[in-house]
Amino acid sequence: MGQQQGATAHWRKSGRCGGNGTCVEVARLDGGAIGVRDSVLGASGPVLRFAPAEWRAFAARIKSTAEP
Repeated sequence: MGQQQGATAHWRKSGRCGGNGTCVEVARLDGGAIGVRDSVLGASGPVLRFAPAEWRAFAARIKSTAEP
């Protein structure tokens, strides 16, 4: 995790954003990593970096535990 990582990537907000504007943004970063950041902080905030396989496992786990 670090400042400014993925600042120029194409970030997209989660489809599950609440009405308060606090969202999670996701982008494909250089080298194929997946970046996740807080939309409120944007480019000035930290970025979590996942290897593609780690991201798939993380997303699958979230989907398997999410309420319908």
